[in-house]
Order: sequence, then C-alpha cells, then structure tokens
Amino acid sequence: MNLALLKPAIQHFINEHLHDDLTTLLLKYKEVDGIPFAEIIEQLEAKARCKKKLPTWFSAKNIYFPNKLNIEQTSSEQTANYKASLLKGNSIIDVTGGFGVDCHAFSKQFKEVTHCEIAEKLSNIVSHNYKSLGIKNIKTVNADGIEYLQNTQQTYDCMYIDPSRRNDVKGKVFLLEDCLPDVVTHQETLFTYATNILIKTSPLLDITNGLRSLQHVKEVHVVAVHNEVKELLWLLTKKTTSVDVCIRTVNLKKQETETFDFYLSKEKEESINVSLPKKYLYEPNAAVLKAGGFLSIAAMYKLEKLHQHSHLYTSNELISFPGRCFTVEKVLPYTKKIIKKELNLKKANITTRNFPESVATIRKKLTIADGGTDFLFLTTVFTEKKVVIHCKKA
Repeated sequence: MNLALLKPAIQHFINEHLHDDLTTLLLKYKEVDGIPFAEIIEQLEAKARCKKKLPTWFSAKNIYFPNKLNIEQTSSEQTANYKASLLKGNSIIDVTGGFGVDCHAFSKQFKEVTHCEIAEKLSNIVSHNYKSLGIKNIKTVNADGIEYLQNTQQTYDCMYIDPSRRNDVKGKVFLLEDCLPDVVTHQETLFTYATNILIKTSPLLDITNGLRSLQHVKEVHVVAVHNEVKELLWLLTKKTTSVDVCIRTVNLKKQETETFDFYLSKEKEESINVSLPKKYLYEPNAAVLKAGGFLSIAAMYKLEKLHQHSHLYTSNELISFPGRCFTVEKVLPYTKKIIKKELNLKKANITTRNFPESVATIRKKLTIADGGTDFLFLTTVFTEKKVVIHCKKA
C-alpha cells in the first residue's frame, strides 16, 4: 500500500478525473505530486467501478482501492446485504474474504466477524478501509482461511465461503470440485468449525450438479439484480439431510424485490395445463428461469403454459407475477408475409422461447429494429406450431 495516494491533493485529482478517458490521461501525466501515474490510474479505474456497485466505499473518505479485478470479482453491496439477511448469530468467519464487502454486511448482523484473506496487500487494504468506515467488530487475518481454521480452536455460528473460480492448474473453472478452496472435499471438516455454512458459486453452476456434490443443503438461493442472475447461494446446515431442498429465487430491483420459492420434490410432481395465448402473457424473471421451477410457478399462480418447453404462461385475469407481464394484442403464425401485413412494425423488442431461429436472424428477416413499446415473443405452442405473439406491457 502506498498511503501517499490518500493525500488530499491526490484524492482531489482522482475525484476530478473519474470520468475522463484513461488513455488521454496516461499520455498527459507521468506523475502527480511525486506519485507515479500508474498507481494513481489504478485507484481511478477501481473507484469509478464502485459508483453503483459499492456506493458506501465510493462515497467514503480515505478509502484505498485494490486493482479493478478485485472490484469486478467482489459482491455488490446489494447482494452482500441479501446474503447477510440469510444468516444470524454471534460470530461468523469469511474464509475467502476478498475486498471485504460481504463481511461489511455481516458486521451489521453479527457481534464478531473474522475476515480471512490470503493476499497480504489486499488484507492490508481491507483492514485500512474498515477503519476508515468506522467498523470495529471485524477482525482481519492475512492467511489462507482453511489453514487458519485448522490452526484455531475457535468455532463459529456461521461460515461464508466464496470459492475462487480460477484454478492455478486448470485456469477458469465452473465445476464446484475445481474451485479453490475445494468445498466438496472439505465440507464435512468445515462443519466442525461452524453449524451453518453459506457458499457462493457462479450463476453458471448447474443446480442439480451442485446438489449432487454438496451435503446438508437446506436452501439454494438464486439471486438476480435487475433481471441478471449474479449468484447462486447454498445454505448448508449440519442437521439437514438434503432430501427436500427449498429453491428460493430473488430478483433485486430498484423499487421492489420479486421472490418465488419452490421445493424440488414438488416440482417433479406438479402437473400443468397447456393453452394457446389468452389475454395476458407472463415471462418469468431470470432467477426463476435459472432455478427451473417451471411447473411450480404455473401451479402457484394458477397459470397455463403455452408448451411444456416454452416457459411462457398465460391467463385471462391479470395477476402480480415474478417477471414481466404483457397484454396480448395478436397471435400470428410465423410467416414473413403475414407478420409484415398484420403488424407492419419498424421497431420492436423481440424474445425467443423454444424457437429454432435467433433474434438476430428474425430481425434481419423481418427488418425490425430493436426498441419501442411493442414486444414480439416467438415461440412454439402446445400444438407444435411456431407463432408470433404481439404484446404490450401490461
């Protein structure tokens, strides 16, 4: 850490140039106030990425930022606060601490928080920033989290792990067994240190495969922010047998939070009714689509499905739904001549579900630009016919 970067003159420079073109700045400056410009631009880049993702750090004074990769890999404040809401107790340890955003959220829920980070520089940065933020109940430890646990006699109410998806041997990985630390191999040992374990994984991880690898899973949380899935969270408790796992979906939006829960055992048992499009059309949000509760959501909201594999739903009565709701204007067979004649749209938002052609191909074929207030869903209905459903937002 170069604490000279926190001098008022340097901080003023960083704040003044947050939105400037970095290439232009690099050509213009070699140093500022005696500090090499390469160090300043690292702070500039990292802070700029925090404005929306980490507003507490962005707004606070005397904050030292790590490199931009650490910022890219860290949780957002929004998802960190959600994680903290899932856990409770007196003590928690984060064995893969990183930039410390999750521990910051945990510190509001727990009396004692331990942050383990193997990289010395990052651990020092986190320790400094906690002091700047006035946080006093987080202990920072510069150590491998698993080794630290093995060398301590302490136990915790909860443990949090965000395994690295970069393996020194295999590069970027997606299987839970290939991440570091390997929670699959260590899971039984980890329960000797904590009763509850929360594991964060990539949204690309297949939920079924994850359930095969992990024991004692009580809940799986699929977390989306503004309809983009960001994290899968696996809540493990020592007494859970993982026979009937609850899948919780959450879509964190600016004004509201959409939630939908279902049990895997019931999902397999649900039966559905199919129908052609009625007055209203429903598209589940990204968290629901990732979770795969396609039959459960139809049963819960008393909706009919257009096709077993289309994942679009319909009804004659408008309901509140975890996703997008539309009023159906027209349903047409998928032929260029009929669509051109009946719709004559220059611009529309196009979505495909269980359809053989890509959105790009369809736009080119129909010469329809992106945007506007019209929505076209191209899908296959239960009669196996390809259709275009013209909608407006309900």
